[in-house]
Amino acid sequence: MSGRNDPEDSVLSSRERLALRHIAAELSADRRLARRMRHLPPRLRWLTLSVSILTCASLVLVVMGIRTSDPNIIWSFAVLWPLTLIQAFRLLCRLTVTGDRTTASWR
Repeated sequence: MSGRNDPEDSVLSSRERLALRHIAAELSADRRLARRMRHLPPRLRWLTLSVSILTCASLVLVVMGIRTSDPNIIWSFAVLWPLTLIQAFRLLCRLTVTGDRTTASWR
């Protein structure tokens, strides 16, 4: 085990540090790479998907409830709408806590 090279123990020369800074600057300027690196965590991805589906279902129910005035559809909307708002609020809280990269540039 002691024969392994530990990266924390290595010392870089000034030329090597300059080369690493240059590489890091080029990588940070690459927009395509930055876009690929900006993926949502799986839990946040599922939460976003559930909010989208609940919002679409709520909109369909509210339109159908207005068009038909069917009490069952109206009650279905009344049950689904608070769940949609709760999930949307959870998504909003997660995005602000984790520091979403799309809004981080505004701060």
